[in-house]
Amino acid sequence: MTKATAHLRWDIFCQVIDNFGDIGVCWRLAADLGSRGHRVRLWVDDASALAWMAPQGAPGVQVLPWPMQAPADGPGDVVVEAFGCEIAPQFIAAIAHHTNATGPKPLWINLEYLSAEAYVERCHRLPSPLMSGPGAGLTRWFYYPGFTERTGGLLREPDLLARQAAFDRTAWRAGHGIGADEVAISLFCYEPPALPQLLAQWQPRSDVRLLVTPGRATAAVRQWQQQFESQKSLQGSYSKREQLSISYLPPCPQPAFDEMLWACDLNFVRGEDSLVRALWAGQPFVWQIYPQHDDAHHAKLLAFLDWLHAPASLRRWSALWNGLETRSELPPLDAATLGEWRACIQSARARLLAQQDLLTLLLGFVAEKS
Repeated sequence: MTKATAHLRWDIFCQVIDNFGDIGVCWRLAADLGSRGHRVRLWVDDASALAWMAPQGAPGVQVLPWPMQAPADGPGDVVVEAFGCEIAPQFIAAIAHHTNATGPKPLWINLEYLSAEAYVERCHRLPSPLMSGPGAGLTRWFYYPGFTERTGGLLREPDLLARQAAFDRTAWRAGHGIGADEVAISLFCYEPPALPQLLAQWQPRSDVRLLVTPGRATAAVRQWQQQFESQKSLQGSYSKREQLSISYLPPCPQPAFDEMLWACDLNFVRGEDSLVRALWAGQPFVWQIYPQHDDAHHAKLLAFLDWLHAPASLRRWSALWNGLETRSELPPLDAATLGEWRACIQSARARLLAQQDLLTLLLGFVAEKS
């Protein structure tokens, strides 16, 4: 086994946007690298989410504050700039210095956002030569995660399928007080305009258990709940027996989040990391894509639904949930609809499992370019 494929030093740079997505992806990548014998320095501007996301840390992974210059021993064998974050000019200068020196040269990779759009296959693995600044003469390589064989793949730990096969779904649901006849639904979202309508639909259903993740989802549901209870109290028609069964969850490590997705009958997920985990879970899900001010996320969502071969019911739900449509009401989520979605997701999961995972492909790319 060559140095290009094993026991490398990696520098991964991550700037946190919402404390979940970017750091979630970077931590899974770092931990997967560590489990395969590599040494990783994860440079992050806000590591607070790791206190609950990865409280035990991971072998081979060191979490460090955002650097203004390279450490004394220089940059790693591989430098990963995640999601377009800009590393300090002094660190770039150190990459250039080691590139011009004798010995192994650092490989600089720009890990891009996940998308099913056509440009991903065209841009994956393309070089980006730097013409000016401290990195003049260096080449930064674009690496695009994706859903097809002509992209960089998706993160999938080597033991994921074994963990999923050993998971006791019945015991998990019983431990969380979910009845055998209840429909368990997880909610990880921003503030979708359709959320109040959805909660109002579920309000009279005694067979629904809603598991709400902490942060923005909890804040949005609590606000709706307070307004609902206040309105019913004024009308004199409110009864606790009519209250939707809601469980507000505490923050949890990534493996526990995965288990929740495996255990639920329907998952509402947001952003990038939880989308991938929902695909691996194989359960019906609705994705809330990160909204962009110029509505560029609309094309990204539609491209994903095309790749997914999503049925018409899931397309309509996705459009309403993401605000692409606003004048229609959310269709009811019955057993037949969820069954149709489950078949679609499991078919997509099977296609993905026939492909290599992101890190295996990335290691091959590093070996090729080193």
